[in-house]
Amino acid sequence: MHLGQLSLTLLVLMLRGTSETCTSRRHINAVEGEPFFLKYCPLSPVHEPSTTKWFKTNESDEKVELRLSSSPRITLHDYVLEFWPIELDDSGSYVFQRGNHTYDWKLNVIRRSKHSCFTEKQVTSKTVEVGTALQVDCSHSYYHDLVHRTALYKNCEKIENNKNPSLKKNAEFKDQGYYTCMFFLHHNGKLFNVTSTYNITIVEDRSTIIPAILGPKINHVEVELGTDVQLNCSAWLNEKDYIYWNFHRKDGHDPNEHEGEEIKIRTSEGKWHASRILRIENINEKNLNFSYNCTVSSEKGLDTKHFILVTKGRGDIPGHVFTRGMVTALVISGGIVCLVIAGVIYRIDLALFYRHFMGRDETLTDGKTYDAFVSYLKGCGPAHGEEQERAFAVEVLPRVLEEHFGYKLCIFERDVAPGGAVVDEIHSLIEQSRRLIIVLSTSYMLNEVRYELESGLHEALVERKIKIILIEFTPLSDFTFLPQSLQLLKSHRVLKWKADKSLPYNSKFWKNLLYLMPAKTVQPRRGECEAEPVLAGSCP
Repeated sequence: MHLGQLSLTLLVLMLRGTSETCTSRRHINAVEGEPFFLKYCPLSPVHEPSTTKWFKTNESDEKVELRLSSSPRITLHDYVLEFWPIELDDSGSYVFQRGNHTYDWKLNVIRRSKHSCFTEKQVTSKTVEVGTALQVDCSHSYYHDLVHRTALYKNCEKIENNKNPSLKKNAEFKDQGYYTCMFFLHHNGKLFNVTSTYNITIVEDRSTIIPAILGPKINHVEVELGTDVQLNCSAWLNEKDYIYWNFHRKDGHDPNEHEGEEIKIRTSEGKWHASRILRIENINEKNLNFSYNCTVSSEKGLDTKHFILVTKGRGDIPGHVFTRGMVTALVISGGIVCLVIAGVIYRIDLALFYRHFMGRDETLTDGKTYDAFVSYLKGCGPAHGEEQERAFAVEVLPRVLEEHFGYKLCIFERDVAPGGAVVDEIHSLIEQSRRLIIVLSTSYMLNEVRYELESGLHEALVERKIKIILIEFTPLSDFTFLPQSLQLLKSHRVLKWKADKSLPYNSKFWKNLLYLMPAKTVQPRRGECEAEPVLAGSCP
């Protein structure tokens, strides 16, 4: 129930009884300056006497017992706590206690509007269909013995009806507005008023539909001269709508055209369906290529369907036209499918061609020094393949990406002088790089280079300033040894090095790596070895 536990009923009268006044909702709003009450109703009859208490929770979450002496505005009646009236500082949590049982409410007191007879936050919205019963019955289930006068207002203007301040009529659109019941009551020699407001919206009858004729708007009917034909027109419509044929001729009505009666039925869902037949006997040339119009009419407008009689065969598409059309459609469809497949297969090549053709360069304005920082296992353990892994990172990658494609790499043991703070320098170099290339191995996470990975992950996932490229130099059975966050990236940025197959500059490996590297227009510094990179560290 709403403010002051008022009872404002639309469409149906509220039943009276003690259960109506129970405050069952835990969160309640009230308007300052109006009488208000909280009432607890036990779920089962009470047989044994027990002490009842009321508490309010203060700012320190301590329960303070309420007594008659707590405030001259508070009245206690066992299961009821009354406010005469309620004020803004009454907001808070209230607890009713009977024996070991407790029940609590959260009360929010809303400031009264100074420019209106009601408060916007305490308005209940109701929707009523036009033409249906609209009933506003100002009655009160709790203060009814104290109320000595009641008034009904619409948009804060009083509706003159001294004997029975209520509204009962068939809804019209002009009835839309805010309806406020105001109850005037006396308590301890003082006059108080309690209000309850509904925002009533009048909408169109939801059972009314927009009529529509079934089928296409233009229907070509094949006929033969000298025969009869029946044109059947049907539509969904409302009970008072009607359907008819319209086919006026300049040379007058054809006596062979006969319009049947309208047949209207109501379906089990409550909808109306209507149909009307036009019978044309002994069809002649006048009936051909003439528009017979079927129309459904309602208050909301018209809907029309056109029937045109044509001789048999005239409506067919010629065989050679149909064949050419089908062939053309198949060729176009096949071409589109081939283009899509080619685009998927050669998407990397197309992307690289587009970069080169447009002259894109992503490195001009980002302020970074290196195109990529190369992270790899730096220990020496030939039994585990670390020597070839290091040669790939220190020799092959620079030879291809720097000398052949013009990128600038940062390789720690090559580009940084020894003796500095390693951790700080690595973090700084990664921040100055656009990509982090990680040459993966099962021993990678056991080596000190794991800090390079952690720093790169921070830049990639948190700062979003770098992209990570994973190169699987030797086959790995799984990636469980990697951090969970890196596993989220591996499905999109893992490149597999396949020894001899990956060596040529135009191999799939180098194309995919270039695709993941930033677009750049720097001219490559071509060295003496132009054919393909080698792991031996020298030209073949």
